[in-house]
Amino acid sequence: MQRPSWSRRRFLGAVAAAPAMTYVARASTAPHVAVVGAGAFGMWTADQLHRQGARVTLIDAYGPGSPRASSGGDSRVIRAVYGPDRIYVDMVKRSFELWEELAALTTRDLYTETGALWMHRGGDDYLRSALPFMRAAGFPLEPVDLDDARRRWPQISFDGVRSVWLEHRAGALAARDCVRFMHQLRQQQGGDYLRLRARPGPIRSGVMTRLLLDDGTQLEADAYVFACGPWLSKLFPDVMGQFIRPTRQEVHYFGPPPGNRFFGAGSMPTWIDFGQRVFYGLPDLQGRGFKIADDTRGELFDPDEGDRTPSPEAIARARALMAQRFPSLRDAPLLEARVCQYENSPDGHLIIDRHPDATNAWLVGGGSGHGFKLSPAVGQMVAGHLLDQRPVEPRFAMTRLADMAEQGTQFESRGEGA
Repeated sequence: MQRPSWSRRRFLGAVAAAPAMTYVARASTAPHVAVVGAGAFGMWTADQLHRQGARVTLIDAYGPGSPRASSGGDSRVIRAVYGPDRIYVDMVKRSFELWEELAALTTRDLYTETGALWMHRGGDDYLRSALPFMRAAGFPLEPVDLDDARRRWPQISFDGVRSVWLEHRAGALAARDCVRFMHQLRQQQGGDYLRLRARPGPIRSGVMTRLLLDDGTQLEADAYVFACGPWLSKLFPDVMGQFIRPTRQEVHYFGPPPGNRFFGAGSMPTWIDFGQRVFYGLPDLQGRGFKIADDTRGELFDPDEGDRTPSPEAIARARALMAQRFPSLRDAPLLEARVCQYENSPDGHLIIDRHPDATNAWLVGGGSGHGFKLSPAVGQMVAGHLLDQRPVEPRFAMTRLADMAEQGTQFESRGEGA
Protein backbone atom coordinates (compact mmCIF):
# COMPACT_ATOMS: atom_id res chain seq x y z
CA MET A 1 0.00 0.00 0.00
CA GLN A 2 1.33 3.44 -0.91
CA ARG A 3 2.03 5.64 2.08
CA PRO A 4 0.26 9.02 2.10
CA SER A 5 2.43 12.06 1.53
CA TRP A 6 3.31 14.16 4.58
CA SER A 7 3.17 17.84 3.65
CA ARG A 8 4.13 20.64 6.04
CA ARG A 9 0.46 21.61 6.18
CA ARG A 10 -0.49 18.10 7.31
CA PHE A 11 2.56 17.99 9.53
CA LEU A 12 1.43 21.07 11.44
CA GLY A 13 -2.24 20.19 11.59
CA ALA A 14 -2.23 16.46 12.17
CA VAL A 15 -3.34 16.65 15.80
CA ALA A 16 -5.69 19.63 15.65
CA ALA A 17 -8.72 17.43 16.35
CA ALA A 18 -7.12 15.44 19.18
CA PRO A 19 -8.04 16.14 22.83
CA ALA A 20 -5.81 18.40 24.93
CA MET A 21 -2.91 16.66 26.68
CA THR A 22 -0.64 17.50 29.55
CA TYR A 23 2.19 18.70 27.29
CA VAL A 24 1.11 20.55 24.15
CA ALA A 25 3.13 22.36 21.50
CA ARG A 26 3.26 26.14 21.86
CA ALA A 27 1.38 28.21 19.32
CA SER A 28 3.97 28.48 16.55
CA THR A 29 4.52 27.97 12.87
CA ALA A 30 7.22 25.44 13.74
CA PRO A 31 6.38 21.73 13.99
CA HIS A 32 6.71 20.02 17.35
CA VAL A 33 8.67 16.78 17.29
CA ALA A 34 9.02 14.43 20.25
CA VAL A 35 12.28 12.47 20.15
CA VAL A 36 12.35 9.39 22.37
CA GLY A 37 15.93 8.48 23.25
CA ALA A 38 18.76 10.82 24.31
CA GLY A 39 21.61 8.74 22.95
CA ALA A 40 23.71 9.71 19.94
CA PHE A 41 20.98 9.12 17.35
CA GLY A 42 18.32 10.94 19.37
CA MET A 43 20.58 13.81 20.42
CA TRP A 44 21.77 14.53 16.89
CA THR A 45 18.23 14.21 15.54
CA ALA A 46 17.05 16.74 18.12
CA ASP A 47 19.98 19.01 17.21
CA GLN A 48 19.32 18.90 13.47
CA LEU A 49 15.57 19.40 13.86
CA HIS A 50 16.20 22.37 16.14
CA ARG A 51 18.63 23.90 13.65
CA GLN A 52 15.93 23.73 10.99
CA GLY A 53 13.37 25.50 13.13
CA ALA A 54 11.42 22.66 14.74
CA ARG A 55 10.45 22.65 18.37
CA VAL A 56 11.82 19.46 19.92
CA THR A 57 10.99 17.66 23.15
CA LEU A 58 13.67 15.11 24.02
CA ILE A 59 12.65 12.23 26.28
CA ASP A 60 14.79 9.55 27.92
CA ALA A 61 14.11 7.10 30.73
CA TYR A 62 17.65 6.99 32.14
CA GLY A 63 19.23 10.25 31.01
CA PRO A 64 21.91 11.14 28.40
CA GLY A 65 25.04 9.00 28.60
CA SER A 66 23.43 6.39 30.84
CA PRO A 67 25.47 3.20 31.40
CA ARG A 68 22.50 1.24 30.06
CA ALA A 69 22.57 3.08 26.72
CA SER A 70 24.45 2.01 23.62
CA SER A 71 26.01 5.51 23.67
CA GLY A 72 27.05 5.35 27.31
CA GLY A 73 30.66 4.21 27.14
CA ASP A 74 33.92 6.13 27.34
CA SER A 75 34.96 5.82 23.71
CA ARG A 76 33.84 4.83 20.24
CA VAL A 77 35.88 4.34 17.09
CA ILE A 78 35.37 6.64 14.13
CA ARG A 79 36.71 5.32 10.82
CA ALA A 80 35.60 5.43 7.20
CA VAL A 81 36.44 1.99 5.80
CA TYR A 82 33.10 0.48 4.80
CA GLY A 83 33.67 -2.16 2.16
CA PRO A 84 31.62 -1.52 -0.97
CA ASP A 85 29.25 0.85 0.87
CA ARG A 86 29.71 4.37 -0.45
CA ILE A 87 26.69 5.63 1.48
CA TYR A 88 28.46 4.94 4.78
CA VAL A 89 31.74 6.51 3.65
CA ASP A 90 29.82 9.64 2.70
CA MET A 91 27.97 9.58 6.02
CA VAL A 92 31.27 9.33 7.90
CA LYS A 93 32.59 12.31 5.95
CA ARG A 94 29.59 14.44 6.90
CA SER A 95 29.68 13.15 10.47
CA PHE A 96 33.35 14.09 10.81
CA GLU A 97 32.46 17.66 9.89
CA LEU A 98 29.75 17.85 12.54
CA TRP A 99 31.80 16.06 15.22
CA GLU A 100 34.65 18.52 14.66
CA GLU A 101 32.20 21.41 14.82
CA LEU A 102 30.98 20.10 18.17
CA ALA A 103 34.52 19.58 19.49
CA ALA A 104 35.42 23.17 18.62
CA LEU A 105 32.82 24.40 21.13
CA THR A 106 34.62 23.00 24.18
CA THR A 107 38.04 22.38 25.66
CA ARG A 108 37.04 18.78 26.43
CA ASP A 109 38.81 16.09 24.42
CA LEU A 110 35.80 14.90 22.46
CA TYR A 111 37.87 13.54 19.56
CA THR A 112 41.38 12.12 19.49
CA GLU A 113 42.95 11.34 16.12
CA THR A 114 44.97 8.14 16.34
CA GLY A 115 44.72 6.60 12.89
CA ALA A 116 43.37 3.07 12.53
CA LEU A 117 45.53 0.03 11.85
CA TRP A 118 43.73 -2.74 9.96
CA MET A 119 45.37 -6.14 10.43
CA HIS A 120 44.11 -9.05 8.32
CA ARG A 121 45.00 -12.67 8.99
CA GLY A 122 43.12 -13.68 5.85
CA GLY A 123 41.97 -11.78 2.79
CA ASP A 124 41.45 -8.02 2.81
CA ASP A 125 38.86 -7.79 0.01
CA TYR A 126 36.48 -5.91 2.29
CA LEU A 127 38.98 -3.10 2.79
CA ARG A 128 40.14 -3.03 -0.84
CA SER A 129 36.57 -2.65 -2.03
CA ALA A 130 36.35 0.59 -0.04
CA LEU A 131 39.40 2.19 -1.69
CA PRO A 132 37.59 4.07 -4.51
CA PHE A 133 35.06 5.56 -2.10
CA MET A 134 37.74 6.43 0.44
CA ARG A 135 39.76 8.28 -2.18
CA ALA A 136 36.69 10.14 -3.45
CA ALA A 137 35.84 11.24 0.10
CA GLY A 138 39.41 12.33 0.89
CA PHE A 139 40.24 9.60 3.43
CA PRO A 140 43.87 8.45 3.04
CA LEU A 141 44.37 4.70 3.27
CA GLU A 142 47.94 3.40 3.15
CA PRO A 143 49.10 -0.20 2.63
CA VAL A 144 51.95 -0.99 5.02
CA ASP A 145 54.61 -3.59 4.30
CA LEU A 146 54.90 -6.06 7.19
CA ASP A 147 58.59 -5.29 7.79
CA ASP A 148 57.77 -1.58 7.82
CA ALA A 149 54.89 -2.22 10.22
CA ARG A 150 57.23 -3.98 12.64
CA ARG A 151 59.61 -1.00 12.59
CA ARG A 152 56.85 1.59 13.04
CA TRP A 153 54.96 -0.24 15.79
CA PRO A 154 57.42 -2.44 17.73
CA GLN A 155 54.86 -2.87 20.52
CA ILE A 156 52.72 -4.96 18.13
CA SER A 157 53.48 -8.51 17.09
CA PHE A 158 52.35 -9.10 13.51
CA ASP A 159 52.62 -12.89 13.70
CA GLY A 160 49.90 -14.46 11.57
CA VAL A 161 49.02 -11.16 9.87
CA ARG A 162 48.99 -11.23 6.07
CA SER A 163 48.27 -7.57 5.29
CA VAL A 164 48.31 -4.25 7.12
CA TRP A 165 46.64 -0.98 6.19
CA LEU A 166 46.75 2.37 7.95
CA GLU A 167 43.69 4.62 7.79
CA HIS A 168 45.14 8.00 8.64
CA ARG A 169 41.98 9.96 9.45
CA ALA A 170 40.48 7.85 12.19
CA GLY A 171 40.41 7.86 15.94
CA ALA A 172 38.30 7.90 19.07
CA LEU A 173 35.19 9.82 20.09
CA ALA A 174 34.55 10.33 23.80
CA ALA A 175 31.06 8.85 23.56
CA ARG A 176 29.53 9.65 26.93
CA ASP A 177 31.11 13.11 27.04
CA CYS A 178 29.87 13.89 23.53
CA VAL A 179 26.28 12.99 24.38
CA ARG A 180 26.29 14.83 27.70
CA PHE A 181 27.92 17.92 26.21
CA MET A 182 25.26 18.06 23.49
CA HIS A 183 22.61 17.78 26.20
CA GLN A 184 24.25 20.64 28.08
CA LEU A 185 24.14 22.79 24.93
CA ARG A 186 20.46 21.96 24.41
CA GLN A 187 19.63 23.03 27.95
CA GLN A 188 21.52 26.29 27.49
CA GLN A 189 19.44 26.91 24.37
CA GLY A 190 16.20 26.22 26.23
CA GLY A 191 15.54 22.79 24.74
CA ASP A 192 12.67 20.81 26.23
CA TYR A 193 13.73 17.63 28.03
CA LEU A 194 11.82 15.05 30.06
CA ARG A 195 13.48 12.27 32.04
CA LEU A 196 10.63 9.82 31.81
CA ARG A 197 9.88 6.49 30.22
CA ALA A 198 7.71 6.99 27.13
CA ARG A 199 5.48 4.51 25.34
CA PRO A 200 3.82 4.95 21.94
CA GLY A 201 0.22 6.01 22.12
CA PRO A 202 -2.71 4.94 19.94
CA ILE A 203 -2.44 5.01 16.15
CA ARG A 204 -5.61 6.26 14.48
CA SER A 205 -6.19 6.82 10.78
CA GLY A 206 -2.51 6.30 10.04
CA VAL A 207 -1.29 8.81 12.65
CA MET A 208 0.20 8.31 16.12
CA THR A 209 -1.83 10.53 18.42
CA ARG A 210 0.40 10.91 21.50
CA LEU A 211 2.98 9.42 23.84
CA LEU A 212 2.15 7.84 27.19
CA LEU A 213 4.60 8.83 29.93
CA ASP A 214 5.29 6.84 33.08
CA ASP A 215 4.29 9.70 35.40
CA GLY A 216 0.72 9.28 34.17
CA THR A 217 0.81 12.23 31.78
CA GLN A 218 0.70 12.27 28.00
CA LEU A 219 2.54 14.24 25.37
CA GLU A 220 1.11 15.31 22.06
CA ALA A 221 3.31 16.40 19.16
CA ASP A 222 3.12 16.69 15.39
CA ALA A 223 5.62 13.88 14.85
CA TYR A 224 7.47 11.27 16.92
CA VAL A 225 10.98 9.88 16.49
CA PHE A 226 11.87 6.72 18.39
CA ALA A 227 15.67 6.66 18.49
CA CYS A 228 15.91 4.38 21.49
CA GLY A 229 18.32 1.70 20.35
CA PRO A 230 17.80 -1.69 22.02
CA TRP A 231 14.47 -0.52 23.43
CA LEU A 232 12.91 -0.35 19.95
CA SER A 233 12.07 -4.04 20.12
CA LYS A 234 10.43 -3.53 23.52
CA LEU A 235 8.34 -0.54 22.46
CA PHE A 236 7.31 -2.07 19.14
CA PRO A 237 7.37 -5.86 19.61
CA ASP A 238 5.10 -6.52 16.63
CA VAL A 239 7.01 -4.26 14.25
CA MET A 240 10.60 -4.40 15.52
CA GLY A 241 10.71 -7.45 17.77
CA GLN A 242 12.37 -9.71 15.21
CA PHE A 243 14.52 -6.96 13.67
CA ILE A 244 16.38 -5.49 16.66
CA ARG A 245 18.44 -7.98 18.63
CA PRO A 246 20.44 -6.56 21.58
CA THR A 247 23.59 -8.57 22.36
CA ARG A 248 25.90 -8.51 25.36
CA GLN A 249 29.35 -7.05 24.59
CA GLU A 250 32.30 -6.70 26.96
CA VAL A 251 35.03 -4.06 27.00
CA HIS A 252 38.27 -4.31 29.00
CA TYR A 253 40.91 -1.73 29.95
CA PHE A 254 44.39 -2.98 30.82
CA GLY A 255 47.21 -1.00 32.42
CA PRO A 256 50.43 -0.50 30.42
CA PRO A 257 53.74 -0.76 32.33
CA PRO A 258 54.70 2.32 34.41
CA GLY A 259 56.19 5.07 32.26
CA ASN A 260 55.56 3.13 29.06
CA ARG A 261 54.33 5.44 26.31
CA PHE A 262 54.15 2.85 23.54
CA PHE A 263 50.43 2.39 24.18
CA GLY A 264 49.40 6.04 24.39
CA ALA A 265 47.59 7.96 21.65
CA GLY A 266 50.82 9.49 20.34
CA SER A 267 52.42 6.11 19.63
CA MET A 268 49.63 3.56 19.33
CA PRO A 269 46.89 3.69 16.68
CA THR A 270 43.38 2.41 17.04
CA TRP A 271 43.50 -1.15 15.73
CA ILE A 272 41.30 -3.90 14.33
CA ASP A 273 42.45 -7.53 14.18
CA PHE A 274 40.55 -9.73 11.74
CA GLY A 275 40.96 -13.35 12.76
CA GLN A 276 38.57 -16.14 13.66
CA ARG A 277 37.10 -13.58 16.04
CA VAL A 278 37.32 -9.85 15.36
CA PHE A 279 38.95 -7.81 18.11
CA TYR A 280 39.49 -4.08 18.14
CA GLY A 281 40.96 -1.60 20.57
CA LEU A 282 42.07 1.90 21.38
CA PRO A 283 45.28 3.31 22.87
CA ASP A 284 45.45 4.51 26.45
CA LEU A 285 43.39 7.72 26.42
CA GLN A 286 43.50 10.07 29.42
CA GLY A 287 45.04 7.34 31.56
CA ARG A 288 42.01 5.05 31.35
CA GLY A 289 44.05 2.10 30.07
CA PHE A 290 44.54 0.14 26.87
CA LYS A 291 41.10 -0.76 25.55
CA ILE A 292 40.33 -4.13 23.99
CA ALA A 293 36.96 -5.49 22.90
CA ASP A 294 35.69 -8.60 21.17
CA ASP A 295 33.43 -7.54 18.29
CA THR A 296 31.95 -11.03 17.97
CA ARG A 297 28.24 -10.86 18.72
CA GLY A 298 27.39 -12.02 22.23
CA GLU A 299 24.28 -13.60 23.66
CA LEU A 300 20.90 -11.86 23.76
CA PHE A 301 20.80 -9.15 26.39
CA ASP A 302 18.14 -7.09 28.17
CA PRO A 303 19.22 -3.42 28.39
CA ASP A 304 17.08 -2.81 31.49
CA GLU A 305 17.69 -5.89 33.62
CA GLY A 306 20.74 -7.59 32.09
CA ASP A 307 23.63 -8.49 34.41
CA ARG A 308 26.59 -6.23 33.56
CA THR A 309 29.19 -8.16 35.53
CA PRO A 310 32.23 -8.92 33.32
CA SER A 311 32.76 -12.62 32.68
CA PRO A 312 35.97 -14.59 33.30
CA GLU A 313 35.64 -16.16 29.83
CA ALA A 314 35.66 -12.78 28.04
CA ILE A 315 38.60 -11.53 30.13
CA ALA A 316 40.51 -14.71 29.27
CA ARG A 317 39.85 -14.19 25.53
CA ALA A 318 41.09 -10.61 25.77
CA ARG A 319 44.25 -11.71 27.57
CA ALA A 320 44.90 -14.43 24.98
CA LEU A 321 44.67 -11.88 22.18
CA MET A 322 47.00 -9.50 24.03
CA ALA A 323 49.54 -12.23 24.64
CA GLN A 324 49.67 -12.88 20.93
CA ARG A 325 49.35 -9.37 19.51
CA PHE A 326 50.75 -7.14 22.29
CA PRO A 327 53.25 -9.36 24.15
CA SER A 328 54.43 -6.71 26.60
CA LEU A 329 50.86 -6.48 27.93
CA ARG A 330 50.60 -10.23 28.52
CA ASP A 331 50.42 -9.76 32.30
CA ALA A 332 49.01 -6.25 32.39
CA PRO A 333 46.55 -5.61 35.23
CA LEU A 334 42.88 -5.27 34.41
CA LEU A 335 41.97 -1.68 35.36
CA GLU A 336 38.34 -1.68 34.41
CA ALA A 337 35.73 -3.72 32.55
CA ARG A 338 32.20 -2.95 31.50
CA VAL A 339 29.32 -4.61 29.71
CA CYS A 340 27.40 -2.72 27.06
CA GLN A 341 25.20 -3.92 24.23
CA TYR A 342 24.95 -3.75 20.48
CA GLU A 343 21.47 -3.29 19.02
CA ASN A 344 21.77 -5.34 15.88
CA SER A 345 19.67 -5.28 12.76
CA PRO A 346 19.57 -8.50 10.69
CA ASP A 347 21.97 -7.21 8.01
CA GLY A 348 23.96 -4.73 10.11
CA HIS A 349 22.49 -1.78 8.21
CA LEU A 350 20.73 1.11 9.92
CA ILE A 351 16.96 1.33 10.24
CA ILE A 352 15.57 4.79 9.40
CA ASP A 353 11.96 4.66 8.28
CA ARG A 354 8.39 5.46 9.18
CA HIS A 355 6.38 3.16 11.37
CA PRO A 356 4.44 1.05 8.84
CA ASP A 357 1.10 2.12 10.36
CA ALA A 358 1.82 5.76 11.31
CA THR A 359 3.11 8.37 8.86
CA ASN A 360 4.17 10.72 11.68
CA ALA A 361 6.19 8.16 13.68
CA TRP A 362 9.78 7.32 12.75
CA LEU A 363 11.90 4.38 13.89
CA VAL A 364 15.65 5.06 14.03
CA GLY A 365 18.11 2.40 15.15
CA GLY A 366 19.98 -0.69 14.07
CA GLY A 367 23.36 0.79 15.01
CA SER A 368 24.72 -2.78 15.07
CA GLY A 369 27.94 -1.81 16.84
CA HIS A 370 29.01 0.76 14.26
CA GLY A 371 26.36 3.48 14.45
CA PHE A 372 27.77 5.97 16.96
CA LYS A 373 30.25 7.55 14.54
CA LEU A 374 27.44 8.03 12.00
CA SER A 375 24.98 9.71 14.36
CA PRO A 376 25.42 13.31 13.10
CA ALA A 377 24.61 12.19 9.56
CA VAL A 378 21.74 10.07 10.88
CA GLY A 379 20.28 13.11 12.64
CA GLN A 380 20.55 15.15 9.45
CA MET A 381 18.88 12.38 7.48
CA VAL A 382 15.96 12.10 9.91
CA ALA A 383 15.44 15.87 9.92
CA GLY A 384 15.40 15.83 6.12
CA HIS A 385 12.73 13.12 6.11
CA LEU A 386 10.50 14.95 8.57
CA LEU A 387 10.85 18.54 7.41
CA ASP A 388 11.70 18.28 3.71
CA GLN A 389 9.98 15.01 2.76
CA ARG A 390 13.22 13.49 1.52
CA PRO A 391 12.71 9.87 0.43
CA VAL A 392 13.78 7.00 2.63
CA GLU A 393 17.08 5.38 1.69
CA PRO A 394 16.10 1.86 0.49
CA ARG A 395 19.02 0.27 2.35
CA PHE A 396 17.64 1.65 5.64
CA ALA A 397 13.96 0.98 4.88
CA MET A 398 11.69 -1.36 6.80
CA THR A 399 10.62 -3.16 3.62
CA ARG A 400 14.05 -4.78 3.22
CA LEU A 401 13.67 -6.27 6.72
CA ALA A 402 10.40 -7.93 5.84
CA ASP A 403 12.03 -9.41 2.75
CA MET A 404 14.91 -10.73 4.85
CA ALA A 405 12.51 -12.27 7.36
CA GLU A 406 10.75 -14.15 4.57
CA GLN A 407 14.10 -15.44 3.31
CA GLY A 408 15.25 -16.47 6.80
CA THR A 409 18.38 -14.28 6.65
CA GLN A 410 20.69 -14.58 9.66
CA PHE A 411 22.01 -11.60 11.60
CA GLU A 412 25.30 -10.18 10.27
CA SER A 413 28.17 -8.24 11.82
CA ARG A 414 29.18 -4.84 10.48
CA GLY A 415 31.73 -3.36 12.82
CA GLU A 416 33.14 -2.27 16.13
CA GLY A 417 31.32 -0.11 18.59
CA ALA A 418 31.23 -0.89 22.31
